Amino acid sequence: TSVKTQEASVPILTGFSLLPASLLAFWGLCTAAQLTIESVPFNAVEGKDVLLLVHNTRENLLVYRWFKGERSVESFGIATYAMTTQVNTPGPAHSDVTQNDSGFYTLQTMNPDLGSEEASGQLHSTEPVTWPSIQATNTTVTEQESVVLTCLSADTGISIRWIFNNQSLWLMERMNPSQDNRSLSIDPVRREDARECQCEVSNPASSSKWPPQSTVTSTFLMCQE
Repeated sequence: TSVKTQEASVPILTGFSLLPASLLAFWGLCTAAQLTIESVPFNAVEGKDVLLLVHNTRENLLVYRWFKGERSVESFGIATYAMTTQVNTPGPAHSDVTQNDSGFYTLQTMNPDLGSEEASGQLHSTEPVTWPSIQATNTTVTEQESVVLTCLSADTGISIRWIFNNQSLWLMERMNPSQDNRSLSIDPVRREDARECQCEVSNPASSSKWPPQSTVTSTFLMCQE
């Protein structure tokens, strides 16, 4: 089996609108190869670009046709791209594309010898996480006292990571995170705990941390004698 690659200017979803862009298509001359669609990235953030990558297309294709949904229904046509003329024609569903683009997409290809072939792929859309903030029971404590840090975020379905001095926190015996990792209790506080503290929230597609700057001058936890 030999494998070839081709770049063709065909319509893809980018930035949650339809624009002609470069789609990298792979095809194998083996007849057992099946047309498939892959979303890159698998989880797309709203407002960012996403590529629907097509694998195993045939040679000498005449037309690419994109549809919203799991079938090639004319009323859900997004765009048609003719290889011979390199003309991109919007379909009936073009004006209905919104930020709610999660779901299945179907590609129909047309070959002069083998007729049409279809494949469907799924696009997962995730809202970007918002900036979190840190709340401390006390930003200035003395040794042997206790403090609780809480990472405040309005997002759901997130993971939280605590960062001290730009490094992931290594939990010690006197440090106890809550079950969801939103709160971190330090009891007792020691002098070495006086350092820059950040919390990072993330979902499968994006992450944010507070403070957002790469270099932060403020310190959230200080220890006095």
